[in-house]
Amino acid sequence: MHFTKFSSLIDCCRFHFCLLILLVIGGNVFGQKYDLLIKGGHVIDPANGIDKVMDVAVSKGIIAKIAAIIEGPADKIIQAKGLYVTPGFIDMHTHVFVGPNAGLFANGVNSVSPDDFTFRSGVTTVVDAGTSGWRSFALFKKQVIDQSKTRILAFINIAGDGMTGGEHEQNIADMVPDSALKAINQYSETIVGVKIGHYNGADWAPFDNAIKLARQIEKPLFVECHLPQYSLQDQLERLRSGDMITHTYENIKERMPIIGEDGKVRPFVLEAKKRGVLFDLGHGGAGFWFDQAAPAIKQGFAPNSFGTDLHRFSMNSAMKDMTNVMSKFMALGLSLTDVVKIATWNAAMAIKHEELGNIDTGNVADIAIFKISEGVFGFTDSGGKTISGSRKLEMEMTVRDGKVVWDLNGLSGKK
Repeated sequence: MHFTKFSSLIDCCRFHFCLLILLVIGGNVFGQKYDLLIKGGHVIDPANGIDKVMDVAVSKGIIAKIAAIIEGPADKIIQAKGLYVTPGFIDMHTHVFVGPNAGLFANGVNSVSPDDFTFRSGVTTVVDAGTSGWRSFALFKKQVIDQSKTRILAFINIAGDGMTGGEHEQNIADMVPDSALKAINQYSETIVGVKIGHYNGADWAPFDNAIKLARQIEKPLFVECHLPQYSLQDQLERLRSGDMITHTYENIKERMPIIGEDGKVRPFVLEAKKRGVLFDLGHGGAGFWFDQAAPAIKQGFAPNSFGTDLHRFSMNSAMKDMTNVMSKFMALGLSLTDVVKIATWNAAMAIKHEELGNIDTGNVADIAIFKISEGVFGFTDSGGKTISGSRKLEMEMTVRDGKVVWDLNGLSGKK
């Protein structure tokens, strides 16, 4: 062999040998470095049919990889053995248009600042349930949505000022679909549908206008069924597939409960569900009763989403937070996979944001990490009745947009 060629071969071998050394001792210098690597957790991702121990890697705010074993350098490595790893939870029914006005939900103190309550319960996305209307949505966006780390989506109220109470929510002249449509078009990335609720009159115009608008924009109608002059059956018969009704397991004098005198879910309720109408929990302070939920669950009538109806009063009552709600439904007979699906993928599909509610490569890295504690735990309904359960979700860590935003026991801290 010619000496020059032999020398070149030696140099080439030296280069590849040095490259190999760099890869071994330098931690994959030319490979991807992850921002966050979650190791050994039990991943439950109903959207993708995953229910097993896997690693999850996050880079630049997105899910970079999910596999049985992921090796490579990472800025933070979370040892999640013995914990569950799921998509971040989606709360379908909240009131977060917090502001200075006493006694009000819209721009008022009856709403709550979302970041104060969401992350500690694994919630990364909330949907505001029509607290703002077409006239007040711009203020809501500027004052709360743009200032929050929690992702905030919203139903826009058909009433112009939103949930301002009293005569304001009864004024049909202020329920202007064209004005609402302008707001929806302007904030289309945030508004997921139209809301009707808290109207006490007998005129069907508000309900029908809200339905017409929702169909025009091809988004769901969200019905808060505190509409005492409309029967529950009449409301459900007007709804199309994909529309939602909340406070599913409520038992108050203002509305007919879903369980009939025979102890069974009423036939017109079952028919509506079969037709594709979605039933949100809407727990709140008065919206959840075991005498409705227990027989309904036994008959296979589970909620489509776990709207907590988060507001100033519900968080300190029987509702508490999303993890308590999920644990409560496990005590009623649902499996862990069931409640995770309801809190994630079901909700994402309902609001037509299928980039959320799952852990899929390329999607935003919103992740909940929790443990299941075993013992004897009490769960209460809106009437003060308590049942016992043997399993309870306890949140360890929440990741929002690839960043650790809640870390109960310092799993992400430096060791």
